[in-house]
Amino acid sequence: MLTPKLTAIRLPGIQRGYEPEQPIRFSHRLHAGEMQISCQYCHSGAERSRHAGIPAASVCMNCHRFVTAPLGAVRAEDELAAKENRPPRRVIAPELRKLYDALGLDDDLRRDPAKPQRPIAWVKVHNLPDFAYFDHRPHVAAGVACQTCHGPVETMERMRQVADLTMGWCVNCHRDANRTGIAGHPVYASIDCAVCHY
Repeated sequence: MLTPKLTAIRLPGIQRGYEPEQPIRFSHRLHAGEMQISCQYCHSGAERSRHAGIPAASVCMNCHRFVTAPLGAVRAEDELAAKENRPPRRVIAPELRKLYDALGLDDDLRRDPAKPQRPIAWVKVHNLPDFAYFDHRPHVAAGVACQTCHGPVETMERMRQVADLTMGWCVNCHRDANRTGIAGHPVYASIDCAVCHY
């Protein structure tokens, strides 16, 4: 008889370790880690809304209309073009091609009327039950680091849920914050049931 791996056993509703594949491989390690892009640059809703939200493709295009492939691939094309005495061709990485296709762009990154635009079907990683209310705004305003709930995002090639996000986990975090403060500032993080369940 085979025994299941302990990492595969979860209590109902606990998605710790959940790491779904996404329609476009997006490296948080590269963007948030190596490039040190602020979480709120892409997830601007965290400051203004209950939900952090998934960034619109137009946010990606702020950079990726210029950055179309890794630097090594671009340099290799430049060298090959010089050897062949021709202008270099635009190099587009396969994962970025998916972004451009979703936006209906041609190889010159212009809107192609023959290509339909379609939304990117990102898979939500951090899910709370419907009976729990969570609002990003007060957490961001209090200075709670994104990593407190989402783990070391800047090290993740693929996003995964690190914390179990159970009621006990949240209540203990609020108690700790009330005792020690956040970023050196005293806070009042409610442990009243009606704040999260109404």
